Amino acid sequence: MQDLKNLFPFWKRRHITRRHALFAFGYSLLLSTTLFSCSSSEKNPQQQTDSSTSNVTSTTTTNKVVKIVRSKQLTALAVLEQKGILAERLKSLGYRVEWPEFAAGPQQLEALNAGALDIASTAESPPIFSQAAGAPLVYLAANSSDGRAISLLVPKNSPIKSVKDLKGKKVAFQKASIGHYLIVRALEQEGLKLSDIESVSLPPPDANVAFSQGKIDAWFIWEPFVTRNVQNGTGTVLIDGGNGLRDTNNFISTNRKFYEENQEVIKVFLEELQKANNWAKNNPKEIAQLLSATTQLEPPILEAMHDKYDFTLIPITAAIINKQQEVADKWYSLGLIPKQVNVRDGFLTTEQYAAITPQEVLAKK
Repeated sequence: MQDLKNLFPFWKRRHITRRHALFAFGYSLLLSTTLFSCSSSEKNPQQQTDSSTSNVTSTTTTNKVVKIVRSKQLTALAVLEQKGILAERLKSLGYRVEWPEFAAGPQQLEALNAGALDIASTAESPPIFSQAAGAPLVYLAANSSDGRAISLLVPKNSPIKSVKDLKGKKVAFQKASIGHYLIVRALEQEGLKLSDIESVSLPPPDANVAFSQGKIDAWFIWEPFVTRNVQNGTGTVLIDGGNGLRDTNNFISTNRKFYEENQEVIKVFLEELQKANNWAKNNPKEIAQLLSATTQLEPPILEAMHDKYDFTLIPITAAIINKQQEVADKWYSLGLIPKQVNVRDGFLTTEQYAAITPQEVLAKK
């Protein structure tokens, strides 16, 4: 009331007429109502915002999210992200694509099992370790082996000249990765065992630092780490996964729940991945330009690396399943997984593969 007196001086008069009093009372009632309305509005901005946000949220949540692993290698998967074609196709199905990044295959499959990733791309070993841990993994497709894109690096002036020279040396690799598998195979070919070397389990970024600082004697790793270290004079290639050393494939995988609920999305993804493989295989200059920023390598270098990759999807066959079982049995015999794994638990039926696999890929059987 004191505020009203200051605003309207006639409230200060001791003697006012009845008409003035009625007028003042009516005006004050109107003003009070107005001020109360304004006050209520000012005191509840969050309610208004929440209401507005709720409307926006209800609109945007109609779009589902599919999380596909980001590839920073010279791969068709990286092409899919950079070109955006897959994102456009899935948008029409009500999906938005996200591309989370992980250090290596084992980290991908941990995320896959936790629901932080929907589609992974790894070598043969991460799925086996995941299955051994009880994860409901599903193998969606096999990819080319690209053996020459994985190499055993040693320091540039290293006295190590052969795999036999690794005995007693510190050799780094990502545990449960293709590097881990290939060092086992390379040692066995020379009559050595994993226990004959000092294994140093490090994810690629940490191993890269350790290698550059001379803290490890050798490192089994994939591109583009190989070429970067060769280029900067840090390392040289002792052997690579070519010439029969690598005898397995890469795999596209998901978890059981995502497969059961999103088969149309998976079908579209594999269709576009195969198209990207065909484009990548036939356009070495263009893919080098497209992925230069992603790989942090100059286009001419990427173009020279092109023949290390096969760029192809391969149909799931009994031979692929049997080979994957051999790898699982190897890891169990080495005591590196806690139980025997039946890899077939993660594979689909022939009919189920036929429903999601591109016809061009199925025709290769």
